Amino acid sequence: MGIRADKREALRRQLKSAARKRIAQHGLSSLRARDLASDVDRPVGSIYTAFKDLDDLILHVNADTMKELGSALSSPVENKDSKSAITALSIGYARFATENQNLWAALFEHKMPDGGPSPAWVLNHHSGLLDRLVQALRMMDPMAEPSLLERRAKTYFTAVHGVVTMSLQNRFLGVPRESLVEEITALVGVILAGLDASLVKKEQSGNGVKN
Repeated sequence: MGIRADKREALRRQLKSAARKRIAQHGLSSLRARDLASDVDRPVGSIYTAFKDLDDLILHVNADTMKELGSALSSPVENKDSKSAITALSIGYARFATENQNLWAALFEHKMPDGGPSPAWVLNHHSGLLDRLVQALRMMDPMAEPSLLERRAKTYFTAVHGVVTMSLQNRFLGVPRESLVEEITALVGVILAGLDASLVKKEQSGNGVKN
């Protein structure tokens, strides 16, 4: 790697660190190119030599946040049965969001300027979270179609994410933060009980058993 490339990479790291710090402290909406340039003691134009634009920088910060979330959720699925793994994933997600609220919120607040989807490399980071849920659900129902498991994982994630979001945004119907883990655990129990009942019914139907 040449000297110019080394300098560019160093600038990228500085800008990502500065952007992450500002998002963590003040939220995504507070991020301004002029402030970031001041943070790293560079002219505003230097940002656009390291990244395509401010949105590109935000995408890279969010990708790092997704990696950290993935690492935080790696251990909950190891050496656990499917129900315990799903419960641990849910609690881990709620705790990560609570401890990193502004960085977590930025994952969902950022929109591409043209209204289109995020680049594929960004979506790949997001899919890792879904893959963990699909893996746990597959342990419960190994014969389920992959497309069904993916739909169920998305529905399940949306339910948990909704409870977390309402709580952390202090909405009127949101549960108190001090009760978030308890309520997430209760919600997971209800969902898993429903999955169990559905699997029993499917097994009985397959065996020709009628109620």
